[in-house]
Amino acid sequence: MNLIKNIQKGSFWINVAKVGVPFLVVVALFSLLFKTGGAIFSGDFETVYNVHFANKQWIRFWLSKIVIAVIYSMYIVNKRMK
Repeated sequence: MNLIKNIQKGSFWINVAKVGVPFLVVVALFSLLFKTGGAIFSGDFETVYNVHFANKQWIRFWLSKIVIAVIYSMYIVNKRMK
């Protein structure tokens, strides 16, 4: 019930954005480094593009990270707003 009350507050969503955006950046960088770290460090960005972003793969790449970031930030902010 506390989550429903917090969602209605404007400060909740501002705090969700403050937590979620940095978390999204960290998750995206970690994902890129984990799967194609060797290609990134060798400067082979074509491989990074082909693995993560070509043929509409960017939708799945970003959508999964955004969903994870929103759920995580809502959980953290709700927990701290009690």
